Amino acid sequence: MMLKRTAVVAALGLIAAACTPGEGEQGEFVDIDRDPFPSSYTPLPSSATLITGATILDGNGGRIEGGSVLIEGGKVSAIGADIVAPDGATVIDAAGRWVTPGIIDVHSHLGVYPSPGVQAHSDGNEVGAPVTADAWAEHALWPHDPGFIRAAAGGITSLQLLPGSANLVGGRSVTIKNVPGRVAQDMKFPGAPYGLKMACGENPKRVYGDGSRGGNFRPHTRMGNVSGYRQAWADAQDYQRHWDKYERDYRAGKDVLPPARDLNLDTLAGVLRGDIRVHMHCYRGDDMGTMLDVMKEFDYQIASFQHAVESYKIADKLAENNVCSAMWADWYGFKMEAYDGIRENIPFVHKAGACAIVHSDSASGVQRLNQEAAKALADGRKAGVDISKADAWTWLSLNPAKSLGIEAKTGTLAAGKDADVVLWSGDPFSVYSKADLTFVDGAVVFDRLNPAGNPVMDFELGQPGEGEVK
Repeated sequence: MMLKRTAVVAALGLIAAACTPGEGEQGEFVDIDRDPFPSSYTPLPSSATLITGATILDGNGGRIEGGSVLIEGGKVSAIGADIVAPDGATVIDAAGRWVTPGIIDVHSHLGVYPSPGVQAHSDGNEVGAPVTADAWAEHALWPHDPGFIRAAAGGITSLQLLPGSANLVGGRSVTIKNVPGRVAQDMKFPGAPYGLKMACGENPKRVYGDGSRGGNFRPHTRMGNVSGYRQAWADAQDYQRHWDKYERDYRAGKDVLPPARDLNLDTLAGVLRGDIRVHMHCYRGDDMGTMLDVMKEFDYQIASFQHAVESYKIADKLAENNVCSAMWADWYGFKMEAYDGIRENIPFVHKAGACAIVHSDSASGVQRLNQEAAKALADGRKAGVDISKADAWTWLSLNPAKSLGIEAKTGTLAAGKDADVVLWSGDPFSVYSKADLTFVDGAVVFDRLNPAGNPVMDFELGQPGEGEVK
C-alpha cells in the first residue's frame, strides 16, 4: 500500500467501543475541522489616495490614458478618467507613469526556502515518502524572509507559497498577502482556497529511484509515478466514502463510530470535494496529457501546470479542460524534460485561448516578473502573435488570481476589489521602469523614494545598507 494506513485503527476501535453510549443513545457527531489554522491577517492602516494622470492597465485587458484610481478603505473605490478626490485624500500626480494591479506570483518558495539560503532554513521538501499530502507549506513559512520585501519592490502583492517538487504529492500550498507578519497566519490571504502541490516527471524519479527513500513504494519510472497518483486518489475515494457513510448514518439516528482520521487522506479528499486546487509541476506535453486523463478518471480539477515548458504543444487541451499554465519566459534546457522549451510558449498558450501565467520559482526572478512578461510579449510579437500590453498584463494578475481562486477579490482594478495596486515609474514592460509604490489593501508596503520607511527583516538589521533595495 502506497499511502500510510493508521496503524492504531484496531486500538482506536477498542477504545471507542469502551466509550460507546448505551443502547438508544447517540454519541456526539465527529466533524473534521477543515480550517484549523485560520488567517489572522488584518490590513495595514491606510488612507484615501487618488492617483491621477496615469496610464492604467486594469488587469482585464483594458487601458486608460490619463486615468485615475481612487483608493478608499483598502479597496479600489473608483477607476476612470474624471475622478474627484474626497476631502482629506492624498493626491498623487502620476503623469508619465503607469498603474497596474499588483503582480501575483503563483510559484514561490519565499519563506519556505528563505534567505539566508542555508540548510537550517531549507524546509520545502518532505522526502520521507512519495505522498506527503499531510505536509503544509504554511507550517514552514518564515515571515521574516527578506525576500518578501524584495518582492514588494518588484510590485508583488500576493504569492502562492508551495512545497518543493521532490514528491508525487508534496503537500498543501498557501496563498499570502505580501505584508510583514509575525506568524504565517498574519500573512494568509483570507478566504483563499488551499492548493495541493504535485509533481510529475524527472523529480520524483530522481528522488526515489535510487531506493534510499519511500518505504515499500519507490517510483523509478513515469509508470511508477502514475501508479502512485492513481493509488493515492483511489485511497482518497475510499476514505471519503467511509466519512460520507458515517455522516449519513449519524444523521439517520444510528449509533456509529467515526472512521479513523488520516491527515494524508484528508487533503486528498479535499481535492475530490473541490475545496483544494491542484498545482502540478510538469514540463512535458505528454506528461500533462497523462495527468489530464488521471484528473478525469478520479473527477478532480487541476488548476494549473507549473513550469510547463511544453504547454504550447497541448494549448488547445489546456483551454478545453480549463487548466492554467504557469510558465517562465525563457528558462529551458537545464534537464531533459525542459529541453524542448521555446521562447514563444506563453504567447502561443495565450493565442490558443488558454490561461497563461508568468511565474518565478525564484527568489530573484520574483523581483522582475514584469520584465519576464515583457520578454514573452516581445517574443510573441516576433513570431507574429500580436498581443497588447493590456492583455499581456493578465498573465501577471487576473490569470494568476483565477488559478488561485481569488479573482473575486484581487487581480484587476475594479470598484470594490482589494486595492492591490502598483504605481510604476514608467511603462512596466520596460527594463528601465521600477515600482515607485506598491499598495496591498490600500496600504503602502514599499516606497522606492522613501527607503527609510520600508520594512527591514531580522537578518538585515545592523547590516550595511540595511533595507536598501537596488
